Amino acid sequence: MPDSNSSGVFSDFNGSTMSPDVDCPHNGISSNPISASLTMTLGILFNVVALIILIKAYTRFRRRSKATFLLFASSLVVTDLTGHVVSGGLVLRRYSTANLTSQEVQTHPDTPCQFLGGCMVFFGLCPLFLGCAMAAERCLGVTKPLLHARLVTTARTKIALSMIWFLALCVALLPVFQLGEYTYQYPGTWCFIKVMDNNAKDLTFVMLFSGLALSSLALAFICNTISGITLIRARLKNSYSQRFSARSHDTEMVVQLVGIMVTSCICWSPLLVSSLMSGVRSYSESHLSEEVTCTYSKLMMTSVRMATWNQILDPWVYILLRRAILRKIYRITKKQASFKGSTFRSVRWDVSSLRNNPQNIPVKNI
Repeated sequence: MPDSNSSGVFSDFNGSTMSPDVDCPHNGISSNPISASLTMTLGILFNVVALIILIKAYTRFRRRSKATFLLFASSLVVTDLTGHVVSGGLVLRRYSTANLTSQEVQTHPDTPCQFLGGCMVFFGLCPLFLGCAMAAERCLGVTKPLLHARLVTTARTKIALSMIWFLALCVALLPVFQLGEYTYQYPGTWCFIKVMDNNAKDLTFVMLFSGLALSSLALAFICNTISGITLIRARLKNSYSQRFSARSHDTEMVVQLVGIMVTSCICWSPLLVSSLMSGVRSYSESHLSEEVTCTYSKLMMTSVRMATWNQILDPWVYILLRRAILRKIYRITKKQASFKGSTFRSVRWDVSSLRNNPQNIPVKNI
């Protein structure tokens, strides 16, 4: 959970973000961890509330598809919560052990930096992978319910969760095998993949991370679109009236998945795109100007702060987009539409009655 609150000049972070002589001021913002602490606290609070809601729902429902979805959702919230605690704690530790206002800052990535960079990648990929898996599971449940009932079980869901976490962990550990590198990023409060470098391995690592994340978002979009279209068609045909309760559960889950997908796209796309842009440009050009380097570094800082908000906004999807709240919104909207329709019909009736009333016909003078 990085923060850009610092003042002075950022210098020589191993050449990964800026060269030693680049003057990139922090716009006079004081160096204090208040913003990072507030973001961390909000993230923990919201995720705990969402986790309580999901646990209660999981113990209440016995329907297999709903239980599977809730298991995925609970795992997503736990992952976000753990990411906030671990990454936020490391960032606050960085504030307590380094004075970013001085020129004597840690220039080479140490063990805490390597660990923080790995956490950023791991806890960044996991929510995107989980959102993709949840969308694929719901797509199968909506389009092929019989096949879903035969294939999807609680045991297999837990295996899929383990594989997702393992895959994200493997990507995060690639620098251990000399494929890519983590380093301090502007303004020195966080660590991430070394993007501003002309090393082919660093570029490969950046492309792998961004490619997996963007592919997960794209696949989730496709699956959610298919699920949404299927539910709309079923609603219009009224061929599933005997399964209204089941379809209402499906609608609730798809709406929540769309909320997760939209939140992830808005929060993560800037970081993924800016990482690719920075990595490709620094690899293709032997030397970048100080102004360009400073611009990319600030863009990365803004992008990672947006990505951090994904872990804060995700819980609100489960808090606000529950079936009870959606039903209230639907009723309010329906009442408003009915009121406007009745008002419009009454106005039309009054106008037509005035036109057809013989008393209102003017009498010609004889």
